Amino acid sequence: MNQKDLINQIGQIRSLMEKSSKFMSISGLSGVLIGSYALIGACIGYVLVYGFNSEFGYRDNYVNSAIIPKLLCVALAVLLISVGTSYYMARQKAQKSGQSVWNPTSKALFKAMAIPLITGGVFSLILLLKENYSMIASSMLIFYGLALSAASTFTFKELRWLGVLDIILGLLALCLPGYGLYFWAVGFGVLHIIYGLIVHQRYEK
Repeated sequence: MNQKDLINQIGQIRSLMEKSSKFMSISGLSGVLIGSYALIGACIGYVLVYGFNSEFGYRDNYVNSAIIPKLLCVALAVLLISVGTSYYMARQKAQKSGQSVWNPTSKALFKAMAIPLITGGVFSLILLLKENYSMIASSMLIFYGLALSAASTFTFKELRWLGVLDIILGLLALCLPGYGLYFWAVGFGVLHIIYGLIVHQRYEK
């Protein structure tokens, strides 16, 4: 065995070790669908808050307590459909490769996401109860971005960039609360679609 063959074999072994330590069953197409759900939810939320005849632009008025239950229903529906789609497509992808969708790596991934997601959820709930509605969109983006960055250690490296961009958008939304809904739509919608297309192109074709 010459040196070139030895280097190739070491590279293959390293690649196999990396794949075995990462959760690769996340579907890129599920990212596209989740982003699409978020955009639909953002459009519904915009209509609920501003109506059909309003113009796009900076908003110095925020939602009131009367509209909150409707927005929560929309957000909950988007969340449940997104989680269901993500799990179903991950399970289908795992079955095709002869793996289990619930394994030590996926458990580690969800544990890494749990703390920032739970913290962000509680923080957003506190803002909701305090009627500080202008900060909810930004806080959701920031904590969600932190969760994605933490989870990227156990899956595709592209997830880290999605998390970083969501954090940046969340900070911008904090500075410009009148554009909160737009930042939310870009972070949870557009960026998810772009991420899903990149993952699908690089790893699933």
